[in-house]
Amino acid sequence: MEIKKVGVVGCGLMGHGIVQVAAQGGCEVIALETEQGFLDKGLGRVDKSLAKLASKNVEKGKMDQATADAWVAETRGRISGSTNRADLADCDLIIEAIVENLDVKKELFAELGGIAKPEAIFASNTSSFPIGEMASASGRPGRFVGLHFFNPVQLMRLVEVVRTDDTDADAFDAARAFGKACGKTPVSCKDTPGFVVNRLLVPYMVQAIDMLDRGDASKEDIDAAMQFGCGHPMGPLTLTDYVGLDTTLFILEGWTSRYPNEPAFKIPESLKRLVSEGKLGRKTGEGYYKWEGDKKA
Repeated sequence: MEIKKVGVVGCGLMGHGIVQVAAQGGCEVIALETEQGFLDKGLGRVDKSLAKLASKNVEKGKMDQATADAWVAETRGRISGSTNRADLADCDLIIEAIVENLDVKKELFAELGGIAKPEAIFASNTSSFPIGEMASASGRPGRFVGLHFFNPVQLMRLVEVVRTDDTDADAFDAARAFGKACGKTPVSCKDTPGFVVNRLLVPYMVQAIDMLDRGDASKEDIDAAMQFGCGHPMGPLTLTDYVGLDTTLFILEGWTSRYPNEPAFKIPESLKRLVSEGKLGRKTGEGYYKWEGDKKA
């Protein structure tokens, strides 16, 4: 199956990036939002991102200005917006990028199951919820995959392509091919908690927090050890502040509720305390570090 027309439900932080890379990959794209204001804001982000990317290509000598302008116009011309779910009826692939609430996602896919053409593939961009539960809600589990892009979508080169035991081989292959067309490196995995990246990354962050809570080392030394000893771009406690302490806690709470006997998913006490105090990391100005904008205070 060749994916030519893509619907993206949600045009926020992740959704607008998915809309853009799908259009850059040659697909016709419909961006769907619940309200026109949200849609306008999301498409405005796409416009700004395309203009910035074109400008950089000109600066680097990869394009002249006329070629860059034509590329922006051509890419933007593949994108349209809608607030009507019925407009997704003839899409080959529909990707969900809405709020991380499983009940809301399941409700969406149940409705889409009655709208989309029978051969259409459904995908969720979730980073933490089981793909199988949404697949069941859709009524077409064989046509369902996970497509987990990373933020910022326009720059991050990875997409996790997740299959359940019910996913049709052709649907999975088409989803991987779509990821490649978007300029990403697709990695395949089963429907396991956190998929590949978060399944490894979140417990790593938890271990760093536990070390700090026990007094084994300072946050600065823990971060420096992983940054300079392992070549990571930032240490685990800085990373937790970047991800958001509330987001990290949300992921862990979902995992522990489903897998209460998995020790890797244990929630550190300091994480719960800081979130309860409203100290969520970089976005609030304080988490494990204090922040002034994008820099540690």
